[in-house]
Amino acid sequence: MLTITDEEFLQLAAYIKENYGINLKEEKKALVSGRLYNVLLQNNINNYSEYVKYIFEDKTGTAVTTLVNKITTNHTFFMREAEHFYYLRDSILPYLTAKGKDKDIRIWSAGCSSGEEPYTLAMLIDEFLGKEKIFWDSRVLATDISDRVLELAKNGVYSNEGIEALPASWKANYFSKISMEKYEIIDKIKSEIIFRKFNLMDETFPFRRKFHVIFCRNVMIYFDEQTKHKLVEKFYNSLERGGYLFIGHSESLNRKETKFKYLRPAVYRKE
Repeated sequence: MLTITDEEFLQLAAYIKENYGINLKEEKKALVSGRLYNVLLQNNINNYSEYVKYIFEDKTGTAVTTLVNKITTNHTFFMREAEHFYYLRDSILPYLTAKGKDKDIRIWSAGCSSGEEPYTLAMLIDEFLGKEKIFWDSRVLATDISDRVLELAKNGVYSNEGIEALPASWKANYFSKISMEKYEIIDKIKSEIIFRKFNLMDETFPFRRKFHVIFCRNVMIYFDEQTKHKLVEKFYNSLERGGYLFIGHSESLNRKETKFKYLRPAVYRKE
């Protein structure tokens, strides 16, 4: 089996960090090598030095897309860190709808993975607004750097086990059964999500309007402090005054450095 040398790993890790912010530590070397092994075989590449050159020289973007899909870990599930969704429902949505003169709620699911988070947000909003929903634009922007997981998210098909944590009413109202083990999100909810490929390391974010809420949970655990600080600054600038940022419970912001106000575990506000 092909093995990756220390020098090759450092070269590849530097490229990934510079372009995608992901900090690949030394202990990830075997994992990276294992995930990329078949890519080298399929492209008749003899070693990882040639593979790095192949990535640099490929102008189609295919090589980089494959690399990103292989190295990113996309582990998520419905109602992950459920208290965030309850806080959104019980505190934030009443606040936003009370002051929402323009009848819009702008939420961004950054690092949406296979779609469980944005679909949960869409179902929660639909239930909260009820009959008033037709008067509101509350579509959720959902972004990720991985084409593979975005395709899964767009399909909106999940296992019986995968939707187990959802309320029974949501299962009945927002899913259609397609087999004994598979359920699909109904079109009404699918249409509420705007899926886009997006790299959080882009210098500027191209959004015309600022968001009321940003979810970026369990993404920054892969970033070093400097990268995380820059990203949090961009999130701050992308939020409306009074907007909210949700991060993962295993993550935290340096309260001495950030402009955000801490509200509760993993929830911050721009004041």
